[in-house]
Amino acid sequence: MAKRVGVGFVGDGFIAHFHAKSWVSVRDGDIVAVTSRVAEKGEEFATVCRDLNVGNPAVYTDVRKMVRQTDVDVVYVLAPNYLRVSIIEAIVEEIRAGRSKVGAIAVEKPLARNVQEAKAIIQLVEGQNLLHGYLENQVFMPSVTRGQELIWKRGVPIAGVPYLARASEEHSGPHRPWFWRGSLQGGGSLSDLMCHSVEANRYLLSPPEVKDYLRPVAINASIASLKWSLPRYAELLKQNTAGEVDYTKFAAEDYASAEIVYETKHGDLVVSQVNTSWSYVGPGLRITFELLGPEYSLAVNTLEPEAKIFFGREVKGPAGEDLVEKQSAEQGQMPYLGDEAHVYGYTAENQHMIRSFAKGVMPRETLHDGLLVIKLLIAAYKSSEMGQVVRFTDDAFDHIIPLVQQDKWHPRQLVERAK
Repeated sequence: MAKRVGVGFVGDGFIAHFHAKSWVSVRDGDIVAVTSRVAEKGEEFATVCRDLNVGNPAVYTDVRKMVRQTDVDVVYVLAPNYLRVSIIEAIVEEIRAGRSKVGAIAVEKPLARNVQEAKAIIQLVEGQNLLHGYLENQVFMPSVTRGQELIWKRGVPIAGVPYLARASEEHSGPHRPWFWRGSLQGGGSLSDLMCHSVEANRYLLSPPEVKDYLRPVAINASIASLKWSLPRYAELLKQNTAGEVDYTKFAAEDYASAEIVYETKHGDLVVSQVNTSWSYVGPGLRITFELLGPEYSLAVNTLEPEAKIFFGREVKGPAGEDLVEKQSAEQGQMPYLGDEAHVYGYTAENQHMIRSFAKGVMPRETLHDGLLVIKLLIAAYKSSEMGQVVRFTDDAFDHIIPLVQQDKWHPRQLVERAK
């Protein structure tokens, strides 16, 4: 039997809580430590873990001290994008010096803000021969994994391979101010959400367990700020973030679309279409997938679950997210998810990651998958800036920093880029 592993979290925010909720179904490890920039927040997270019976984590404000804890075998890096490289540098220094026995690192999506940072992270991790995982939950969503299995088992042998995948993720905007700032997050909704859709489509278009089936060859993309640059909403955003975010000066996109053309191992061309938005108005987070082939199709919509609830106008209460992530209403007919962590793939993701690390093997999603996603996102930003289709080559976008990330992008470029 594989050994039980101790996991240390770097970060105690929204995504860390999703992981903790899913951990009630993880049998091969416990959350034994957490590093937080604010000790009180770390203690709150540790209390949540204890209440869920998923661990009794020690709380640190210094990641170096956390990875010295003798039962920390695996580190989950869940901290903001702009801190990732420095955090992993600190962890690796402790391992290199013999002060830590950490043997595996998993990094939340997206892996980094740009290709340079992503490659730096991989070089640091592989320089110490560590196991590594890329935490992309949507390729572990039960509806996605089961759908892929059925299509490739029943449809493909008779009718042929799928040729078009569509994916979309939309909600009303992020939780924390840093997410809205292109220089800190890496961009806007393209960087924040398209990382999910790009990898999920690649997964659906590929045969099970075959990672090199697709080769990206071209990409065409467009970005816009449709809602949050409007004067009224820019002011609202500024107020809601205590002045940290001002889209009248430094805007990021709240809408993005891209079309990626892949060539299969057999020389066929297939298409991945992705759309993401922070300007969606609806019950809450909406994730959709479609997969089309010669004689079959697949469809997923997380806002069409098996259950709905209705509250009349007399039922009034505080705003919250107790029905669905990014919930935007408390009255009327609303969908609700019995177990969001399960539906969104966090449960299966963490079961797989921790089981793999416990066995001493690489998981299905590694940092190299995260690197490819970053390359595709940066190519999408370049296409949107140029207003044209760009050819994808492996190293063509290594040194590109998108204008949004440089705080040099303006919403009018949606028109000004036209040839």
